[in-house]
Amino acid sequence: MAVLGLLSSRKTWEDMGKNRLLMDSELPREPALRSPTAQFERDAEIRQMLNARNARRIRRGEQPLDVEQELCKLTSSTEDPALKAEVRQLVVARNYRRTRAGKPPLDIDAEVKRELAKLADL
Repeated sequence: MAVLGLLSSRKTWEDMGKNRLLMDSELPREPALRSPTAQFERDAEIRQMLNARNARRIRRGEQPLDVEQELCKLTSSTEDPALKAEVRQLVVARNYRRTRAGKPPLDIDAEVKRELAKLADL
């Protein structure tokens, strides 16, 4: 009886915590990573953290920072030249290993851009 009860209750465990009025496909999903909605939410959360940091600074007797200016600094997409040089070294080493293995070499500049774009998504 216990095994039969366990086997018949498997479906109920899968449904646990789901909204019974909406299907799974109708449940709200997170916005896409690069969408304007996701960037707006990200900026709102960063503003909250900067406001909290300013509150701590005020309690310590320090001058508060400009929230919008700090937000621009944190969200700007300037490339770090040291990071770009390091990624370039990585791609050159990978190309060297590819040619030793008999594979055709890749375009170094295109690979550097691809690797930096992959890092930007993190």
